[in-house]
Amino acid sequence: MSHTGSLLHPLHSLKLSAAATGAAAAAATTTFLHGTTPLSLLAKPASLSLPAARPPVTSLPPIRAMRSLQGRVVCATSDKTVAVEVTRLAPHPKYKRRVRKKKKYQAHDPENRFKVGDVVQLEKSRPISKTKTFLAVPIAVRNVRAASKSGGDGDGDGEGELGLPLESQGQQ
Repeated sequence: MSHTGSLLHPLHSLKLSAAATGAAAAAATTTFLHGTTPLSLLAKPASLSLPAARPPVTSLPPIRAMRSLQGRVVCATSDKTVAVEVTRLAPHPKYKRRVRKKKKYQAHDPENRFKVGDVVQLEKSRPISKTKTFLAVPIAVRNVRAASKSGGDGDGDGEGELGLPLESQGQQ
């Protein structure tokens, strides 16, 4: 192995030959030993490589969809935490019929005001613990039929839900 000077890596020998000649232009036009040209020669011209400068964007926050879910409280035994079951309709993968899918989320309840059966809205918030990333918010009950049944037959003057006199009451 006395030929160590001549058995250099091909790229090292190319660098040595360019340094020995002292011509930088010759090194730029020299092809590699396997016939390819250096990447610096394949690059685009400087005038085309720089894209047009964009105007500066104002500091608006990124627009993200705020995730909010609605569900029913199924467990309220933990302190400041409620388990909320959210039901959604999704198409069945094979039969394409819409089926109910249920998922339970842990939500933060700082005042411990929710009981089992309450309907709450879950608002996305910062992570409070490993499993809690939602805040439970109360929503108004929209069930009109339950309110009218518990209240009796209206105001007591013989009028229905629409404020019209009932036929059974007769013309008075």
